[in-house]
Amino acid sequence: MRFLYLFSVWVHIVAAAIWIGGLFFIVLVVVPWLRRGGEGATDPGAFLSDTGKRFRAVGWICFALLLVTGAFNLWVRGVTLAPLVDPQWWASPLGTAVALKLAVFSVVVVASALHDFVLGPRATEVMRTDPRSAAATRLRRQASLLGRLNGALALVLVALGVVIVRGWPW
Repeated sequence: MRFLYLFSVWVHIVAAAIWIGGLFFIVLVVVPWLRRGGEGATDPGAFLSDTGKRFRAVGWICFALLLVTGAFNLWVRGVTLAPLVDPQWWASPLGTAVALKLAVFSVVVVASALHDFVLGPRATEVMRTDPRSAAATRLRRQASLLGRLNGALALVLVALGVVIVRGWPW
């Protein structure tokens, strides 16, 4: 069982690293590069769309792995169904950290779905037809804002993961 737990923790960390690394690469490298003209890219809108679609698949696989391995890791650490229905457990330091992590993860999933399946495709379509329109600018800003929000929340999730394993710093 110990090997399975350690493997699950390893998969959890690798999935988080891939998702967070890809997210920050797009937010900090790809988008600013395209804003400055995307030297060498013949169609910046198509490049961003293709990059987004490829990362979207990777990101959602990572979300599934994080959900499954996170639940398994908690189970191995003794968080079974009994504590999950006990209000006192949720009020404990570990319960509070788990509740916060689940809440932040839920916000990330909703924001990602909105970005990946609503705003991103709309922005791509408008950018292909009229890249300098007010609608293109608005949708691009909204998609960018969601990307930045997810980046910030990703760092919160990492911090909460540390708290779950090592405890609160106070």
